[in-house]
Amino acid sequence: MTGSVMMDSPLTGRWHRGKVRDTYDLGDRLLIVATDRISAFDVVLPEGIPDKGAVLTQLSAFWFGKVGGVVPTHFIRLADGTAADDLTPSLPPELVGRSTIVHKARRLDVECVVRGYLAGSGWAEYQRSGRVCGIPLPEGLQECEALPEPIFTPTTKAESGHDEPITFQQLQEAVGAEAANVLKLRSLAVYRFAWQYAMERGIIIADTKFEFGERDGELILIDECLTPDSSRFWPAGAYRPGGAQLSYDKQPVRDWLEASGWNKQPPAPHLPPEVVSATAERYRDAYRQLTGAEVRPAGGKEHA
Repeated sequence: MTGSVMMDSPLTGRWHRGKVRDTYDLGDRLLIVATDRISAFDVVLPEGIPDKGAVLTQLSAFWFGKVGGVVPTHFIRLADGTAADDLTPSLPPELVGRSTIVHKARRLDVECVVRGYLAGSGWAEYQRSGRVCGIPLPEGLQECEALPEPIFTPTTKAESGHDEPITFQQLQEAVGAEAANVLKLRSLAVYRFAWQYAMERGIIIADTKFEFGERDGELILIDECLTPDSSRFWPAGAYRPGGAQLSYDKQPVRDWLEASGWNKQPPAPHLPPEVVSATAERYRDAYRQLTGAEVRPAGGKEHA
């Protein structure tokens, strides 16, 4: 940990290290610790973003609580260092606020992407072919325009490098027709529910991605849920279709890296302090606007 930034969790026996999260096997449960690591263009950067892990953890917990009536999830509790965690030894104080205890599930190797607006790689594909993930769309749509209805555009789940778009038929071939249908229906249901909730609070959820796992014969929502890492959040008051939008995510990092001339191969350059600060505030703003509360810094310490 460097100052208020944690790049690696201090626990031993780590089961899996992702771009952002460190996961520990608890038998029939998992402990997921969100660090402050940040990646861009599939490369983990040398700097972390203050409070990022706390925002991801607490916002995911917030959403898991909201969508639990829409779909089953893996969420058990935010780990708080008390006996209720049922951890031996108990959770170190610096991990409180950035750690979640969840049910273990067998992850399906697919990203369940839902798009309500034509942005990012979807916009690029539409310009080339008039389709997104094999789904034909009306002619004449603008960048970031709202789609007639949300679309389900799954991708592969790559351990490294880029996830690749797949059609619904390819998804059916990979996981089976019944499972593919469940993934589609549950992904769209969660997106629609969350979109309505967020819009009432001044945020457009332009698109998002979900992961699912199988537990006791049921496909449940796992990993993170509707965070600035997994979703495009736009301020509704500033929304203007026809170009790029303001966003509550790591866009300052992407913009600076693009302008730096970096070739997008490791190692990544060091981020300037002002870019780190601007990105941290965007993550906090998203949490604040969606939940109506301030994110609790990991370890419980207040901001300086």
